[in-house]
Amino acid sequence: MIKNNVIDKTERVIIAGLLTSDTNPGLFEEDMQEMQLLCNTAGAQVVSMINQKRERPVASTYLGTGKLEEISRTMKTASANTLVIDAQLSPGQIRNIEKLVQGKVIDRGQLILDIFAKHARTNEARIQVELAQMRLLYPRLTHAWTHFSQQVGGIGTKGPGEKQLEVDRRLVKKKISELTEKLKKIEQNRIIQRKSREQTFKVSLVGYTNVGKSSILNALCKSEVLVEDKLFATLDTSSRRAFIPGVGNIVMSDTVGFIRKLPHQLIASFKSTLSVVSESDLLILVMDASSEWIDQQLQTVHNVLNELNADKIPSILVFNKIDLIEDPFLRKRLSLAYPQAIFISAFNKNDISALKECIANEIKCFEKEKQMAQIIDKKTKNLNRYEQ
Repeated sequence: MIKNNVIDKTERVIIAGLLTSDTNPGLFEEDMQEMQLLCNTAGAQVVSMINQKRERPVASTYLGTGKLEEISRTMKTASANTLVIDAQLSPGQIRNIEKLVQGKVIDRGQLILDIFAKHARTNEARIQVELAQMRLLYPRLTHAWTHFSQQVGGIGTKGPGEKQLEVDRRLVKKKISELTEKLKKIEQNRIIQRKSREQTFKVSLVGYTNVGKSSILNALCKSEVLVEDKLFATLDTSSRRAFIPGVGNIVMSDTVGFIRKLPHQLIASFKSTLSVVSESDLLILVMDASSEWIDQQLQTVHNVLNELNADKIPSILVFNKIDLIEDPFLRKRLSLAYPQAIFISAFNKNDISALKECIANEIKCFEKEKQMAQIIDKKTKNLNRYEQ
C-alpha cells in the first residue's frame, strides 16, 4: 500500500481552493501557497491555481458546478489530468468531482499521505504511514464497488460488488489490526529505551514543518541527521545526546513537523512517535524567522501541543533562519513582537552557543524547582508523621 503514490513524478496538476465567508483571506492565501509547496514536494508540476469565493461549500461537490466545469476546461487546455483540492473531501465528493472534471481528484489529506509515504525510511514510519493509508481507504471502499453491486440484485442474490466489498472490508480491517499490533510492540520497545533515560534531562525540538529542527539538532549534538529543504523531510523521532556546558549531558529529540489541517488519520498513527514530546522536560519551539505566516504557524504548534497534553511543559521560543532576513527593520519588528524569543541561525556557532546557554538556564531552574518540591514533600511527610 505504501508504495502506491497518488502523484507521479512530473505529473501536471491544478490546485483549487474555496474561500468561504468565515475564512481569513490571509490564512487562505497561506494554505494555497502551502498546497503548492506540498505538490512540489510530492514531485508534481503545478500548472495553475484556481480559487472560488462562496458563502459555504457545496455539499455534493465542495466547489460549485460552474467552477468545476471551468476547471475541467483548464485541465484540458493545460494538459493536466489531476486536480488537487485544499480540503478534506468525503468519498462521495471525490467521486462527484471526478465525474465533472473527467480527471483524477485528490484532497489535502491524500497529498500529505503521499508525501509521508515517499519520506518514510524506518520500519516504524512505514508502518505508521501504511496504517494511516488503510484508515483513509476503509470508508472509501463502499464507493469503489458501487458500480458492481448494481449489476445483480433481488431476493436470494447478492451482487458481486457487495461480496467483493465485504471481502475488501475484512482484509482492510485485518490489516489495520495487524499494523496497530506492530506499532504497539514498537512502542513497548520505546518505553524500555525511555526508562534507561529517566534520570537524564529530556529536550524535544518541535515546530512547523521545514523550519530547521534537524539542522539545530545536528548543531547542538554534533550529529548527522538528514537535513533537506523539503516539507516533512523528517518523519521519525531522532534522539541524540548533547553536552550543555554547566549542566552536563542531556537527550535531545527531533520530531515530525506540524502542519495546518493535518489528516486525523496521520495524527492517530503518529501518536506513539509524538509521545516523546509529552514526556519531555523542556520543549524548544522552533519557528522560521523568514516565514510570512509566523503567527498562524505558532498557533498550529500550540494546537498540536494541546492535543498531546504537552502545553504545560516549559518551553523556549526559537526563531531559526534569522540569517535569511536582511532587512534590519524586519528583525527589529520580530524582536519587539516576540521579546521572550531567541533568534538564531543553525549554522552560526555563536548563536548555537547562546541557545545552549539558554537551555542551561532552563535546566538549572528545573533542578531548583525539583529540589524545592522534594524538600516540601519531605517536610509534609514528617509533619504528617508528627501529627499521627
